[in-house]
Formats: sequence, structure tokens, C-alpha cells
Amino acid sequence: MTDAPPRLKIVFMGTPEFAVPSLRALHQDHDIEAVYSQPPRPSGRGMKLRPSPVHAAAHELGLDVKTPLSFKDEADVAALAALAPDVLVVVAYGLILPQAVLDIPRLMPVNGHASILPRWRGAAPIHRAIAAGDSETGVTTMKMEAGLDTGPMLKLAKTAITPTDTTGRLHDRLAMMTADLLAETLSEIPADQLTLTPQPEDGVTWADKITPGEAAMDFTQSAAEIDRRVRAFSPFPGAWLALGQDADGNTARLKVKAVAVRDAAGQDEVAAAGKVIGAGPEGGPLIRCRDGAIELITVQPQGKAAMSGRDFLNGNVLRDVMASPRGQ
Repeated sequence: MTDAPPRLKIVFMGTPEFAVPSLRALHQDHDIEAVYSQPPRPSGRGMKLRPSPVHAAAHELGLDVKTPLSFKDEADVAALAALAPDVLVVVAYGLILPQAVLDIPRLMPVNGHASILPRWRGAAPIHRAIAAGDSETGVTTMKMEAGLDTGPMLKLAKTAITPTDTTGRLHDRLAMMTADLLAETLSEIPADQLTLTPQPEDGVTWADKITPGEAAMDFTQSAAEIDRRVRAFSPFPGAWLALGQDADGNTARLKVKAVAVRDAAGQDEVAAAGKVIGAGPEGGPLIRCRDGAIELITVQPQGKAAMSGRDFLNGNVLRDVMASPRGQ
């Protein structure tokens, strides 16, 4: 009978919902000395200060939460050092950690990252993997160093990206995979069973932060590209198309939640990109793109609830959309 892995003293650092499964999993098997998360931010209609998902989960678990703005203050670094953690675990924290912080844990600082490194280092690896048409992605645990997602790899787990995956669906799957992989990683650290594998120098790509303007649908792209981008930007920030400009010069937007790639054979063969050429098989607007057409399956008009493309078309006259409304 093998002995159970020893309980480690951990300081956990994370902010969004993605990191919550990891916190919960590690809390079961180890001693969480403190949880660090980004400070509460104003949100909602009343713009009240709300704690991050990790902050809220830590409070529910009865854990001490600290929310420094940065680690530029030596007092914040000293307070962390006083916790004397064996391991520092970081999952989507959102703050750059200086070397003075990375040097604190007795064993090592460990990061759980939602990609197969070195592909998609940075802030938005899930969005970027779907938008780029990657056939697979995964999660990597690494020993942290001062560079952004550049440390040597500890463990890796992969998953296929299906043709129906959205960022929301893949986010949830990878969040659970990260929790499992971190648990495996930490169980092997005390026994020195892990091999540090340097990241390859080839294949480095950067997952820059997503902006709302980037989520504008561009009908000069191929149907496959448009479909990937709609799924990549679901649920946040949400793909949208421009319906033209009002009298004040403002662009009217329609949020697009789901589309389908369609064959435009038999439709207007010379229609320009962005032209509505009829209704698709599900009754939604059929819009010409570079190499075929896209049917709008689920949409959300400004100020209204989401609805089917069929219902939207039944209640609205939709002629053309702006083909490439970048920068609006």
C-alpha cells in the first residue's frame, strides 16, 4: 500500500471563474495558507464593488483572502513570505509576479495554463485556439519564471477542439482539466518525481487579450473563419455585426451568438460580401461571405433578449450588413 502524498502548504493565486475548480480541488488535499486575487471591481447596473469568482469561492471555503494591487510594495512581498508556503500555485491571476515573489515558496512556484505551451502564451489562449482553427488544445503546468508563460513544463494534458466548441464550453472543460493536472503535479513534487522540460523555441505564439472591436464579424472572410470567430467570442465579448449607421452616425449592432456555414449555390452568385441573400434552412438570415454564406442561428438585438434568427427575420427587414466593420 503506497503512502498518500504529503499535504503541502500552498498560497493560491487566481481571479476568474476558470481558477475556481483548481482552488476547490487543492483545498481538499492541501493546506491553503491564503488566497490572493485581484481586488473587487465595480460591475452590474449599480456598479457595486464585487469580489472576483476566486475571492468569493475562497470566502465560502473559509480561507483568508488578500487583494494587493501589485507587489511593488515590499510590505506585500514580506507578508506573502511570512506565510512560508511550500508551493505557490497560480491560475489566471492577472498580475505579473516579480522574481522576489517567485523565490518565496520552499519547493517551487507552479502555474496552470490553458494551452499546449509554447503555443498561445498570454491572456486569451482559449479564444485564440478556436479562432485559429486549432484541432486540439490542452493545459500545461509549469515552473514559473519571470517571463510570461516561459517556464519549464511539468505536466501536459490534451483535448480535441470539436466543430461545435465555443470558448464557454472549452473554458469549462479546460478548467476541470487544469484542476486535475495541478493535483497530479503537486502530488509528485515532494517526491521529486517531476521532470522539468524546457519549452521548445519553435512554435511560440501569443494569445493577446480580446477586445470588443475584434469581435466584429467580417464577411470578407471565409465562412469557416467566421464560424470559428463566432464560437471563439462566445460568450465573451460576443460576436457582432454592423447593420449600418443611424442619423447620428452611430453603428447599429446585432450580437450574434450562433451561426451555421451554408452552401450558397443557387443563391445570388454575384452578391457582395455582407449582402443578405435570403433565409437559410433554419429560417435565419443568410448572408454572403467570401466563399459561401453564413446563416444567423441565434442573435440578440440591442436591448432585447436572445432569439432565433428566424424570429429576428420575421420581425425585421434585414437587407445588407457592413461587410468589414473593423474599428467601429
